[in-house]
Amino acid sequence: MAKLDSYIRANLKPKHLHLLVALDDFRNIGKVAASLNVTQPAVSKALAELEKGLDVKLFERTARGVQPTIYGECLIRHARTVLANLTQARDELNGLMSGASGNVRIGALSTAVHAILPQSLALMKERSPNSSILVREGTIESLLPDLWSEKLDIIVGRLSSNQPTSGLEERVLCEETVTLISGLGHPLTAKKRLHWPDLEGYPWVLPPVGTLLRGPLERAFEHHGVPMPANSVETLSVPLLCSYLRITNAIAFLGRSVSKHYQDLGLLAILPLELPRLLRPIGMFWSQQRSLSPSVKLMIKCMEDAARKSGGMRVKKSRRPQVPGKSA
Repeated sequence: MAKLDSYIRANLKPKHLHLLVALDDFRNIGKVAASLNVTQPAVSKALAELEKGLDVKLFERTARGVQPTIYGECLIRHARTVLANLTQARDELNGLMSGASGNVRIGALSTAVHAILPQSLALMKERSPNSSILVREGTIESLLPDLWSEKLDIIVGRLSSNQPTSGLEERVLCEETVTLISGLGHPLTAKKRLHWPDLEGYPWVLPPVGTLLRGPLERAFEHHGVPMPANSVETLSVPLLCSYLRITNAIAFLGRSVSKHYQDLGLLAILPLELPRLLRPIGMFWSQQRSLSPSVKLMIKCMEDAARKSGGMRVKKSRRPQVPGKSA
């Protein structure tokens, strides 16, 4: 143990971390050598020296390349974290040296683009004009891996369940109702009040099976004795949904903040149907394993303040993963 501790403290260098990550990415000595611009013997020698210094076998050599052992997987995971932290430190220092106040990288689910994010960004720029902010919109499947690999600092959007994913900390920002929407010339816009049977016979835009809203919608249809629409298009794309409603007699359910945005633009109509609360809250989440920079903490505060200032929205307490065997 003393040898391991001494080697990690005194001899483990960033070049070793880059080597480990490259070996994990390529699983081939030749490709690793090309990516690092060194010879294959140099890669093999560096790996052998690293294994000797740590006194553990990090990779198994096979006819098809190299495969990490359990020791290799452990060290690779931490190597990625250390390199990501060094990259973040470099970016923050570059920002400070150029007059900026820090970097924030946000992953945005579509629900956050209209509901919370614009107001939050405006507040952030008021309080820290020189902060560099990157926003990348996507699905949870595309954004979450980048959060784990520390390419993103935080994700904002619809929360998926009553308990957050292990390793994440969540903060609920607001709860939101669902509205029924249509194009401006739709026949249902002439009615002062709608009932569920009025919805039969029209084409629909529905969320795909397995998505957060689909299950609650199916139960709502069943509860009101209305069959699920046979004539439907399934998509999570809000721009596509809105454009389709404008040129057809289709109807759809959408969160109130997004619906109101398109209604205020004079593009869509919110129809007068009373609906139960069907959606999970909107919130933000980040990795518990990572210390947040001052800029990210300020961005979180701006999101909380934006939620408070928005009508009907309220910030709720953070949600941490529930410990097995303990009640929430």
